[in-house]
Amino acid sequence: MTRMAARKRIALVAHDAMKPAMVAWAKRNRDVLSAHELVGTGTTGGFVAEGAALEVRRLKSGPLGGDQQLGAMIADGQLDILIFFTDPLTAMPHDVDVKALTRIATLEQVVMACNAATADFVIASSLFEHPYSPEAEEAANAR
Repeated sequence: MTRMAARKRIALVAHDAMKPAMVAWAKRNRDVLSAHELVGTGTTGGFVAEGAALEVRRLKSGPLGGDQQLGAMIADGQLDILIFFTDPLTAMPHDVDVKALTRIATLEQVVMACNAATADFVIASSLFEHPYSPEAEEAANAR
């Protein structure tokens, strides 16, 4: 059974200081991203939708429950990739929510990128445009 379809479900999130970097990354990768389903936390989703001319389903702001909404989507198998540009130099009052989000993404085998370099590698991967299942890849590599 394929876990990820060829059309990926991608969450876009960025801490305040990283929102311009997220918009710039999305603009550079607009053609690739436009072929996939995008969801974002409130402000980030709005900035990306406007700044990169992409359709983004917007959730609540991260600190107001958006991080938890994304976590629930991950737990329900509704997201494949989490692109979360974090700001490692600023303390976040909702740090507990961020840790919970990254924990569930790790447990559920959701691809996660925390900066533009990693996000570039994710979307440039030969696995990105095809259906993918971590379990199927493990079985194939065990032969």
